[in-house]
Amino acid sequence: MRRIPVGISSCLLGEEVRHDGGHKHARYCSQVLSRYFEFRSLCPELEAGLGVPRPAIHLRRHQDGLRLITTKGDADHTDAMQDWIHQTLPHLGDLRGYILKAKSPSCGMERIRIHNEEGNVIARDGRGLFADALIEAYPELPVEEEGRLNDSHLRENFVERVYAYDDWCSMIENGLTRTSLLDFHTRHKFQLLAHCQKTYRELGPLLSDLKSAPLESIARDYITAFMAAMQKRISRGDHANAMQHLMGFLHDALGPQDRKMLSEQIDAYVRGEVPLIVPMTLLRMAQRREPVAYLAHQNYLTPYPDDLGLRNHV
Repeated sequence: MRRIPVGISSCLLGEEVRHDGGHKHARYCSQVLSRYFEFRSLCPELEAGLGVPRPAIHLRRHQDGLRLITTKGDADHTDAMQDWIHQTLPHLGDLRGYILKAKSPSCGMERIRIHNEEGNVIARDGRGLFADALIEAYPELPVEEEGRLNDSHLRENFVERVYAYDDWCSMIENGLTRTSLLDFHTRHKFQLLAHCQKTYRELGPLLSDLKSAPLESIARDYITAFMAAMQKRISRGDHANAMQHLMGFLHDALGPQDRKMLSEQIDAYVRGEVPLIVPMTLLRMAQRREPVAYLAHQNYLTPYPDDLGLRNHV
């Protein structure tokens, strides 16, 4: 079984690369996600030459921008880090996602402390130097911090985005065509509807005339909007709306009692009484009983492997 290439901070896999010689082993990554993700571990601070163990570092704002400075003293590692980032980023284009270490001045995705030249905290809205460069270089790449994966909704969203982005990248690697672009949109139509109805309504017209601009330009506009929409958290009402649309395609497979039961379970899901897996399983059973060709290709029904159990908790 092919595993999806995903980047990860080395310490999250138990590698003893932190400044104090320790690690921050994230067992959900190493024991669960590793069954489906082929992790490529990187430690920017170690690989930029700072060594292990090493003095702790933080970000300081100088007149020429952010600098990576030791917390005790004024040793400046900014140039070494930027050189490593510049050399490394071009080799990360095959990744389908990235899991970063929170609170790190190199890897932190958000809420990183910024200090002034004297070392006093002046802001708490920074981003690690490597994380910032990674997100700027690959804006569609699904990126998340390991701590946020403890939230069942954020965890489900990240994995869903990784699989969708992998589908996109595989399509591009196999050769972008008008047909392949339309097929991608068809596969992910209900996911898009659930995540953002506004983007769902906008992307259909974008693809309605594929001769209006170079295909590569249309594809770029499409994936930018698509991945931004996929990052939005789905409400229970949004899921209910998407499932009710699916019910409309399954009229031959749903008798009056089946339809009543499914509607009741969708309503129970909206009230928070059952997880998403309950009404979704009923929909999948109906599709299996009386297959509808259009729905057979809808990733919304199975956006990632079932045994991850992600829809049991949302």
